[in-house]
Amino acid sequence: MPTWILHTEFKFDAAHYIDGYDGKCGRMHGHTYKVHMKAKSHKLNPSAYLKTSDMVCDFKELKWAAKDSERGGFDHGVLNDLMQENTTAERIAEYIHQETKKRIPSGIELEVTVWETETSWVSYTDNDV
Repeated sequence: MPTWILHTEFKFDAAHYIDGYDGKCGRMHGHTYKVHMKAKSHKLNPSAYLKTSDMVCDFKELKWAAKDSERGGFDHGVLNDLMQENTTAERIAEYIHQETKKRIPSGIELEVTVWETETSWVSYTDNDV
């Protein structure tokens, strides 16, 4: 069975605090988050920008979180104002995954990895790895 695995990375800067955290992460602070998206498909699809079935999904749809927070992304936003979940790296990865799944064709296996620092990251998928 043919398989395509699409990869892309992007960064965004955002502030947050972890509500209820007993320590400095409970105070407002910021990070330059790095995000890696992995999208796997056994078929190619059209997109809003390409009507023929020639891509797994559009890079633009995978990179929505890199947009300015006033344009629907996370960049230069306060994550606590943009998400209902607590803003741990785990929940940020889960949120980006869930929102991205709404924007891409069905049947694509998606994995989202979020680096909060150069040495600390988390991956999220809704499939068994």
